[in-house]
Amino acid sequence: MTYDTDPGAARLAGPARGGRRPTLAAVAQRAGVSLKTASRVLNNEPNVATATRERVQAAARALGFRRNAVAADLARGGASRLVGFVTGDLANPFYSALASGIERELRGRGLQLITASTDEDPERERELTEELIERRVGALVVTSTARQHDALRDELAGGLPVVLVDRPALDVEADTVVIDNRGGVRDAVRHLLAGGHRRIGLVGDESRLWTFQERKEAFVATLVEAGVADPERYVRDGAHDADRARAFATELLSLDEPPTALVTANNKITVGALHALRDREGTTGGRRDVALVGFDDFELADLLGVTVVGYDAAEMGRQAAALAVARAADPGRPAQLVVVPTRLVPRGSGEIPPPA
Repeated sequence: MTYDTDPGAARLAGPARGGRRPTLAAVAQRAGVSLKTASRVLNNEPNVATATRERVQAAARALGFRRNAVAADLARGGASRLVGFVTGDLANPFYSALASGIERELRGRGLQLITASTDEDPERERELTEELIERRVGALVVTSTARQHDALRDELAGGLPVVLVDRPALDVEADTVVIDNRGGVRDAVRHLLAGGHRRIGLVGDESRLWTFQERKEAFVATLVEAGVADPERYVRDGAHDADRARAFATELLSLDEPPTALVTANNKITVGALHALRDREGTTGGRRDVALVGFDDFELADLLGVTVVGYDAAEMGRQAAALAVARAADPGRPAQLVVVPTRLVPRGSGEIPPPA
């Protein structure tokens, strides 16, 4: 096998110890026992003489043998103790909190988590999902950015526990954990309306994402309910990172008749909008004259005085892991939908009144 890229990666991908990993047969031969006896010792099975056990363990240490736990589980007819988590972007604190909640729940059940990031690329999601399935994970938790889920459909039919978290798969029926997106945005907009705002903008993520679609629809519906004309006048989407969000917020605030308040559809967008608002302070004598409510809490939001729509992301992960375990125990039960509630956390930015 040849490698045309990083030699360090080649060493990691290549076979160990001069081309061969020590096998169970090599351990048995060195210890002078049968293959079955060596297997029983290394799988911690009972009824092996102490001297024999010590001899096999010494041989394994000397050879550097490492037990393949996944293969052992599958060979005994059980499922792998590994659970795969296919997520959007681990650099985002939201996904990190999800992974933390999943991992803590699995750890208490003797299971382990493998996490892979798609960077919100549907093709990358498909590849990672197929790779984890090929590695015979015991369950999959997916934060999906794709529109079609053929691979998941086939695996669900085959009995693999699959849980969708944050975004449902609309073309398959599976256990799902989501945020109350509509309720959270409705609370944010009503809060701003109660403060006297009528010109309210929304800076959102990619329009294809289900979460943003839910949040935008709630935003528009709440303004219509309040009698605000042209509720989509100040809606901008496609702000998938803080820099793009900053540009959109700056554009909105530069209009002849700008919004007096902004709702930002996730934590990265909120950061970008905060930069735009700080830029604006240079033209207002250092005054913050535009209200802001962000969806998602984030680190230092309390110190910065940012009003947010918050929720427990780690609890979302815990619920997703619990659903995967429950599905493995009872494959025939109906698919479950868990909706995690949100709460408005006023800290100052969302309480700025509109200009007189």
